[in-house]
Amino acid sequence: MHTKRLGDMLLEAGLITEEQLGEALKYQAQEKERLGTTLVKHNYITEKQLIDTLRIQLGIEYIDLSKVDITPEMSRYVPKNLAKKMNVVPVRVSRDQLFLAMADPLNFMAIEEAKRTSKKRIVPMIASEPAVRRAINVLYGNEGAARAMEDIRAETAATRETEPQRQQEIQENKTPMIRLVNSIIERAVSENASDIHFEPTEDNMVIRMRIDGQLHRIMTIPQELKDSVVSRLKIMAKLDIVEKRIPQDGRAVLPMKGTELDMRTSTLPTIHGEKVVIRILRRNEETLNRRGIGIPASEDAKIDKLLGLTSGVIMIVGPTGSGKSSTMYTLIRELLSDRTNLITLEDPVEYHIDGATQVQINEKVGLTFASGLRSILRQDPDIICVGEIRDGETAEIAMRAAMTGHLVITTVHTEDAISAIDRLRDMGVPPYLIAAGLRGVISQRLLRRICPSCKQETVPSEKSLELAGVPDVPGKIYWHGAGCDQCFRSGYRGRIGVFEVMMVQEELRRCILDGADWKRFMEAAREASGYVTMAEHARKLVDKGITTVDEVIRTLMTL
Repeated sequence: MHTKRLGDMLLEAGLITEEQLGEALKYQAQEKERLGTTLVKHNYITEKQLIDTLRIQLGIEYIDLSKVDITPEMSRYVPKNLAKKMNVVPVRVSRDQLFLAMADPLNFMAIEEAKRTSKKRIVPMIASEPAVRRAINVLYGNEGAARAMEDIRAETAATRETEPQRQQEIQENKTPMIRLVNSIIERAVSENASDIHFEPTEDNMVIRMRIDGQLHRIMTIPQELKDSVVSRLKIMAKLDIVEKRIPQDGRAVLPMKGTELDMRTSTLPTIHGEKVVIRILRRNEETLNRRGIGIPASEDAKIDKLLGLTSGVIMIVGPTGSGKSSTMYTLIRELLSDRTNLITLEDPVEYHIDGATQVQINEKVGLTFASGLRSILRQDPDIICVGEIRDGETAEIAMRAAMTGHLVITTVHTEDAISAIDRLRDMGVPPYLIAAGLRGVISQRLLRRICPSCKQETVPSEKSLELAGVPDVPGKIYWHGAGCDQCFRSGYRGRIGVFEVMMVQEELRRCILDGADWKRFMEAAREASGYVTMAEHARKLVDKGITTVDEVIRTLMTL
């Protein structure tokens, strides 16, 4: 039974046809992947069907790795390089048996290699491929952190140095503390986390990571090591390790997997020590484009018109964490050319863009958004990017710059496109300047995607449908994620942008000058430019089974 091929098993189970198997084998030869991976990737079968077939046909137990706590000691039975190469992870040991979670239990070479390194009889268990990859990252990340902490304790017991001397050594050598911090950051990258929180408590330090917008507790660091971890993080960001009474901000660059990882570091004194938060910035060429950030095709034509302008203000609005910066950098990249002088004012500079002149705000020396914007206007710019409008002075200068023939792109914290106009009024910008300078507003949010591995039909309550503004159609199918080992049991994996684009045309300018209310603005926007709200776009994502009714309520209920 153990020599039967996967394709034959699936044919016997009636899950694929001979023709589909032939097509999959051609794809497999081109892509150099295992047959099971190819079949799932090209939607011939689901991952669940693959797992069920192997489990039944081979009599192998399925293991949900999200419900298993794999101890760091397991790493000594299977080396990290073998685990990653063969996509296997050791789960537990029982006398002379080693239970091995595998994405492909037909990989007999992996079983033999694990048997050789562990000196144990291998008991294969089947798990999903993403779950195995994640378990590998967790196990060997935790093992590296645990070993680093042991080495630190040993060093501390062996020698008592002053703090400056220890930190100098950390900078010069690959010490256990460096390995500990690097292993935590590597774990965050593998989990696709956007932020890492190092939170001191009375007894220890808790590490949490923000994944798909939600915080997850990952590990804890002992009390005696938390000050050293904070010092290491501050050294990486070139902060003052002696100063612990005031907040500090800095930036670090860490070489990782053939690229450089940008990190923004912020410290905050608390009653139990300094809390450190790291924002991870990824220089991903593939995501900084309209498709990558999720702008729907229906809004593309409006954005094309805005980017075709030679003057005026384009505002990108939304709350913190809504993806405004990614959208701003995407538009900047599209506007760059040898014929234009593009200058940015940012605080902080998140992504370095070749061909753009980027200026870092430094309020300590008087370089604010307002003063910087005045100076930029003397640098013969064609396009000006203001990272954020925070006050009326900066807003007014931006509007006047737009009226004198410059294209200005900026961001503002507000709820939706129409509210952006009220925000400018609240800042004290005269209505005539807003009407004359503003050309368009792009508003956005990020919605969590339903996890494809645990996606299943559901029936939302009438109250939920009403809150989300979704019509209650009898027999309509809705979807949600049940929670699995690939999504932290949350039912969501990854995020997608939801947008609205408001073009400021003649009728809207009259509304601005007249101080019109929200209802009149909405009517004018719909009639003049086919304005579609974020809520309406979000409901389309629910209809397509991309996100859930509950996620729309959580993210857009205020709209």
